Amino acid sequence: MKIIYTGYSKCGTKSMAEALRDLGFTVYDFMENYELLGDEWTKICKYGGTREDFHRMFENVDAVTDMPCYMFWEEILDAFPDAKIIHCERPSEDEWYASFHRQMVFGDDFITKLFPRLSPTWWHMYAYCNMMLTTVVGNAVQYGLFRSIHVNELICRKAYRCHNTYLRKNAPEDQLLIWKLGDGWKPICQFLNLPVPNKPFPHNNKKASLWEDYAKTNKTLKRVGVEVVTGLFVLTSLSAFGAYKVHQGPGWMWVLSLPKLAFNSIQSWIGL
Repeated sequence: MKIIYTGYSKCGTKSMAEALRDLGFTVYDFMENYELLGDEWTKICKYGGTREDFHRMFENVDAVTDMPCYMFWEEILDAFPDAKIIHCERPSEDEWYASFHRQMVFGDDFITKLFPRLSPTWWHMYAYCNMMLTTVVGNAVQYGLFRSIHVNELICRKAYRCHNTYLRKNAPEDQLLIWKLGDGWKPICQFLNLPVPNKPFPHNNKKASLWEDYAKTNKTLKRVGVEVVTGLFVLTSLSAFGAYKVHQGPGWMWVLSLPKLAFNSIQSWIGL
């Protein structure tokens, strides 16, 4: 572990992850932590963790960004005391909250919230994301299929403020870089003793595009899409079959054949 990026959510985490990859580092951002270390993070958030846990999790990783890592920067630093810290804050708390709120309520419409519920993978990821948000901001973000996403502004602002204040007070000064959005490559490369790349600094997750971007490239989100399409196909087939049987005549014995029909439909869809 060489670099701990402690910028809060919506403080350049996705841009920094790509920048560090461009510099040759192996980076665990939010999705890598979920996909590769989800069980370990679940254990830590529920029961606690040790220095040995963090060392084992990240011994082959160069850098970490985004939640839950920025919340546990001290524990990661304790496991890797020579790691450097790059910290970022928005120019103002109001600007940060506007961006954070936009991310939290992205996709807050009934259809967008309904279809993913056909995916078992989505339910697993949903539980993990809820646990991470609870760990970072408490019960400040509440979701529901039949209600709008509610974000507790007071609690979110306090969590953001406390994180930044605590880090600035307790991070070792000789291992800390305070980096601002827009500073680009130069201060980072000077801090890490690396040459400045001949390319623009990345700018990712523009206007809360995170989940749209993931849907195009991430294997977990692609699996969710396949499962949603498969679920819709099965439900449509069963509905059509049920309507046909009702039209044919009275009686509901055909319901007993639905499990077999669903199984055969899934086999046909995945090519078994």
